[in-house]
Amino acid sequence: MFPLQRGRRLRTNESVRSLVRETTLSPSDFMFPMFIAEGENVKVEIPSMPGIFRRSIDLTVEEVKELFALGIRAVNIYVKVSESLKDNTGKEAWNPNGLMQQAIRAIKTACPEMIVMPDVALDPYSIYGHDGIITNGDVENDATNDALVKMAISHAEAGADFVAPSDMMDGRVLRLRQGLDAAGFHNVGIMSYSAKYASAFYGPFRDALDSAPREADVVVPKDKKTYQMDYANRIEAIKEALWDVEEGADMVMVKPGIAYLDIVREVKDAVNVPVTVYQVSGEYAMIKAAAEKGWLDNDKIMMEQLMCIKRAGASLISTYFAKEAAILLNK
Repeated sequence: MFPLQRGRRLRTNESVRSLVRETTLSPSDFMFPMFIAEGENVKVEIPSMPGIFRRSIDLTVEEVKELFALGIRAVNIYVKVSESLKDNTGKEAWNPNGLMQQAIRAIKTACPEMIVMPDVALDPYSIYGHDGIITNGDVENDATNDALVKMAISHAEAGADFVAPSDMMDGRVLRLRQGLDAAGFHNVGIMSYSAKYASAFYGPFRDALDSAPREADVVVPKDKKTYQMDYANRIEAIKEALWDVEEGADMVMVKPGIAYLDIVREVKDAVNVPVTVYQVSGEYAMIKAAAEKGWLDNDKIMMEQLMCIKRAGASLISTYFAKEAAILLNK
């Protein structure tokens, strides 16, 4: 039968396509992950992440101002901690004058409307590169939660808008909510890394912070699979997200991004809070490497992947492409 319906009528030209487009992107959809280093006037490119830098606080502040001017409204910050400050307790993580706390204060002073979401996990502070305290050869869940509460309160005291626990300890969202409320920080939110998979896509990130598990003079887990999720699992991700919402999470996150869009959609359908998706360092690095070889068009692939993440259900996309994509969108 000759078609009465022709899909191509709605694809005739860009004006028609934009008129019926189901998903759109704007700079306010993005959060930019930032790496912060000690010192002044420090800007060191991360070899496995072209275009991404570890910056000292002074240069971080200048970058944040540029991001805000482009329409980006959130940053997710991580710190590169000196080896001399690392131990198995993570106590530097709640030092009121620590690098993270100084960075939060500096950003909020310079750009008060920028939403600051500092990372809450012990791996940058651990001599073993793990997200928690090692006891008897394993990451001790409840003792780690105690440390994370101290860390989150110190971030709130410095001016953080949200805390972002990426550790995957059981029950940590409830403990964080209770701790923040008891300290008077009822309006500081929690963006929980709820479905964080034990992924090989994190390699460049761990180069940036030197936070990979490492050899030690005691027995430690060789990887993070006892607390990060098995990438073969789907139902578990929904369960973890629902638990975190019940415990008080204001947002939940799926990580990594483009390889996990089925999980993004299922989590989005299951929860009643915003879903953040982290397009992680390995996903970024693959595009950059292929673009440098001339095999892919950086801008086209970047925008396609970001659109696909948004289409799958992301309310917010944490991406190293945030600045590049915002510049293109503003044009």
